[in-house]
Amino acid sequence: MSERYASYRKLKFDWPGERILRVTMDNPGRLNAADAVMHGELVQVWRDIDADPDVGAVMIRGEGDAFSAGGDLDLVEEMTQDFETLTRTWKEARDLVYNLVNCSKPIVSAMEGPAVGAGLVAGLLADISIASRTAKIIDGHTRLGVAAGDHAAIVWPLLCGLAKSKYYLLLCEPVSGEEAERIGLVSLCTEPEELHDKAFEVATKLANGSPSAIRWTKYALNNWLRMAGPTFDSSLALEFMGFNGPDVQEGLNSLREKRRPNFNKKSPL
Repeated sequence: MSERYASYRKLKFDWPGERILRVTMDNPGRLNAADAVMHGELVQVWRDIDADPDVGAVMIRGEGDAFSAGGDLDLVEEMTQDFETLTRTWKEARDLVYNLVNCSKPIVSAMEGPAVGAGLVAGLLADISIASRTAKIIDGHTRLGVAAGDHAAIVWPLLCGLAKSKYYLLLCEPVSGEEAERIGLVSLCTEPEELHDKAFEVATKLANGSPSAIRWTKYALNNWLRMAGPTFDSSLALEFMGFNGPDVQEGLNSLREKRRPNFNKKSPL
């Protein structure tokens, strides 16, 4: 493995095929929830991949039967108590979205089990997003007590329309992989046992395609996301203002109760 990725602790890397880099989110016993370390690594990795001449396509997945259970609640609680943590995480959340959008390499996500929070940002902003039929996609911001910022305001309305976005973002209703494909939230839905093979198949086609043509087609299409930049920046500010609001502690307590008996199981929510 290249020295470029040697310092990462919560992301694992391997090469399942020629010029295909597989990134695996790995937080054992926490259903790959994004703690402070993983959150920072999910920001940096797209810059490293963009600069890596050996990468023709990227796959991102979660270890085991979960994509990512969302933000680590210890990190969320620290954000409510420490201004430096709050502002650092706010900048990381912003950079994560822009680094994904601006990464020149095509990205394929393979989502199974819970797909929530910072992991879901990568899952839905991937160029080709693939979910297993039994995946459970949830934007949990309003359940926590903050506005649905991060990627939600920038990409959900573009993918599945304003009416569906409002329904799922306001109510925090889970979206199965099957339903996500039906409404256009993801590119493809597969049976669970076919998910990773399909993701590899798509990544192989991208890696074997014309690098210049694919890069600049991605760049042109992502201009729709760049045009939504002011909306994204304001939604993110509204989200992080909420961490000083009255509802977050109640939301934290509720989420802890929901997650506690379910860690190490297939579904945390």
